[in-house]
Amino acid sequence: MEIVYVYVKKRSEFGKQCNFSDRQAELNIDIPPNPELAEQFVERNPVDTGIQCSTSMSEHEANTERFEMETRGVNHIEGGWPKDVNPLELEQTIRFRKKVEKDENYINAITQLGSIMEHCIKQNNAIDIYQEYFDDEDAVEVMEEAPSAKTINVFRDPQEIKRPATHLSWHPDGNRKLAVAYSCLNFQRAPEGMSNDSYIWDLENPNRPEIALKPSSPLVTLEYNPKDSHVLLGGCYNGQIACWDTRKGSLVAELSTIEFSHRDPVYGTIWLQSKTGTECFSASTDGQVMWWDIRKMSEPTEVVIMDITKKEQLENALGAISLEFEPTLPTKFMVGTEQGIVISCNRKAKTQAEKIVCTFSGHHGPIYALQRNPFYPKNFLTVGDWTARIWSEDSRESSIMWTKYHMAYLTDGAWSPVRPAVFFTTKMDGTLDIWDFVFKQCDPALSLKVCDEALLCLRVQDNGCFIACGSQLGTATLLEVSQGLCTLQRNERNTASSIFERETRREKILEARHRELRLKEKGKAEGRDDDLREEEPALNLEELVTKAEEEFFDIIFRELKRREAEAVKKKPKPEKPSLETDEEVEGEDEGEEERGDEGEEEGGDEESPALEGQT
Repeated sequence: MEIVYVYVKKRSEFGKQCNFSDRQAELNIDIPPNPELAEQFVERNPVDTGIQCSTSMSEHEANTERFEMETRGVNHIEGGWPKDVNPLELEQTIRFRKKVEKDENYINAITQLGSIMEHCIKQNNAIDIYQEYFDDEDAVEVMEEAPSAKTINVFRDPQEIKRPATHLSWHPDGNRKLAVAYSCLNFQRAPEGMSNDSYIWDLENPNRPEIALKPSSPLVTLEYNPKDSHVLLGGCYNGQIACWDTRKGSLVAELSTIEFSHRDPVYGTIWLQSKTGTECFSASTDGQVMWWDIRKMSEPTEVVIMDITKKEQLENALGAISLEFEPTLPTKFMVGTEQGIVISCNRKAKTQAEKIVCTFSGHHGPIYALQRNPFYPKNFLTVGDWTARIWSEDSRESSIMWTKYHMAYLTDGAWSPVRPAVFFTTKMDGTLDIWDFVFKQCDPALSLKVCDEALLCLRVQDNGCFIACGSQLGTATLLEVSQGLCTLQRNERNTASSIFERETRREKILEARHRELRLKEKGKAEGRDDDLREEEPALNLEELVTKAEEEFFDIIFRELKRREAEAVKKKPKPEKPSLETDEEVEGEDEGEEERGDEGEEEGGDEESPALEGQT
């Protein structure tokens, strides 16, 4: 359709026609200079003038046609068997095959497809479609450059009262955003007016956060949902579990009730591998690990008490600090406690006692980091007190590898997602250590001083090139490591696997040796106990002999006194000298008694005739 505009006015009503022509310039007004104004003139030196050097751009918007998506399902039955034929019954399948093979349509279809199949087979014989033309595509030669790292960006807490950055989480889709949880973990020492907000930062805009998350209590942990990048899970200082949907704004979308939440700060949260993508775990120092579904946050789905005595008593439970869940091992999860013990649990067990499978003990303090190796899930890393340890599930009594004891306390650790032999640790002195145990085992491959205050947390990006570290003053530092630390080296997987297996075998040999020594010590202790039991009757026998001797001498003394009394009755009363004689006799009797106590039965036999003679 052509658009036409018709003028309804006459030409005479448009106004006078403009006719332009050339002519000389005319001076209409002349303003002479004013000397007084010249005196008021002030020279500006230097002069700042803004100049726009970029080209002018125009912005256009267009409302394109919306693309509608539709999901449909297809019901596929393996084998294409009819409903009246049970594929598990051999007789029915043989009978059906014979029936089909006699059909003319089947014979014609096989005849037509035979030539096509023969052509494809000949092609496969001519060209091996499974041949590996680029065997070394993933493997790269070892870089000659020394390990290094550089600071890319710094994200500072925008609040006036600075708070520690307690947890970090990368955006699962592209890793272009970083969620940071801020909280003061000093009990009842939080300054007045401290904000509860946590932030989501855009890596390209470090000046101001993209979104502010506003919880009711400061966030200790914050995790992106790996299946839905708009959903975040947070653990609060007051024990509640909060959930955000960034499409709905900064306010909390779902919040657990206080009566069914933790009684201590939530130090660990982790998403589980589920069909809905809405299930998660939370851990706290109150000794409970709770299983949640964010669609109904009124109360937890299940509660596991970390009581290793399996008595299910909350007062005996160990405080949980960190959590680990590997999607390839969907029935297992691990808990790091503040007592330095790692508890391996089975979430499919029916009773509470069966949920706790085994324990690993090796740290002197809380376990701040617990993570399985992404290439070898049987091996996992723990960080606590002054050292980092690597464990194997086949060796429960001790770790297979560990770092030296540092002067500063270790606060966090993580494996590299692209290299099985590389892991990272942070310390209280503000240092980031990068370990490569294929290259060096006694010392870190790179030790970098990130800031002057303590580093509390770290997170590694999925490509392994960028590391985010959170500090005591709320500063999140983004670091980029050198190419050699984020590129898989030649034969590194085989080398790391052989190191893990070798150290595991060594620990098993040492455990067997220690077990033998303990059995020997136990046998010696039991032998000493038997000797003590044999000595006890001997001691009792000596006591019996002593008691018998005392009774024997008592009988003799009583008999002697009786005879003395009879002799005194037969004699007349003695005079004074006779009294002296009696006193002497008594003195002699006392002396003989003392000699009888010191001697044995012979002394008693010698006293009797002497006393009779005196009498």
